[in-house]
Amino acid sequence: MKQKVFKIINVDDDNYLPSKLFDIMIVVLIILSMISVILSTFDNIPLWITNLMSKFEIISIVIFTIEYLLRIWTADLLYPHIGKIKSRIKYIFSFMALIDLIAILPFYLPFVTNIDLRSLRLLRLFRMARIFKINRYTTALNSVSNVLIKKKDQLISSLSVVFILMLIASILMYYCEHDAQPDVFDNAFSGFWWAIATLTTVGYGDIYPVTILGKILSAIMALLGIGLVAVPTGIISAGFSEEINEKDDNIEYCPYCGHKLK
Repeated sequence: MKQKVFKIINVDDDNYLPSKLFDIMIVVLIILSMISVILSTFDNIPLWITNLMSKFEIISIVIFTIEYLLRIWTADLLYPHIGKIKSRIKYIFSFMALIDLIAILPFYLPFVTNIDLRSLRLLRLFRMARIFKINRYTTALNSVSNVLIKKKDQLISSLSVVFILMLIASILMYYCEHDAQPDVFDNAFSGFWWAIATLTTVGYGDIYPVTILGKILSAIMALLGIGLVAVPTGIISAGFSEEINEKDDNIEYCPYCGHKLK
């Protein structure tokens, strides 16, 4: 029974029909959950829609809870070499398991805590975490996560350089503009928003320099932003190319007709 459950709830490469149907069901529930969250932001929603959303919330929570518990139960099959208890602990603290827990936890908290329920309304925002569950069931999003994991060192390095540059620029801009605009650049970090908008070439225009030195610094930052902000994009693009090439290398083709072999 555990083997069958494990095969159903995990993404299967053998076109196992129950697994495919389970994946489709979970993806549909996630999408409907997002629609429900969006509808909850509107005022004057008809009562029948509100009641329908409440019933759907209970049904989806029950299904997500069962899925979460089944994944913990079958974790020893996912990590067969580390024992039953350690495998379950490892799974519970994995990224996707934490997303699953965050997605269902706000529903149960009011039943186990004496905190003012009005303060728990903010926890409803964590229902949006369900969208991250869809990553488990789609090949395309799995490719995105694989690329980010493989290129995390390069991405962290490039983003660190960008962050340090923005920090330095905000401090320099403070010394250039503080006397001319004391209300706008009132401390070293007040120009950080300007640095973000300038270095990313967004340029909202709500904060801008008025002195000659400030304008020169702003121009330099804008030019640097064209190249530096593109570095993480280039790293991710290279990662996608490598991911596609790896998948192509793993595909076997018929030596006679050239079609893919299943």
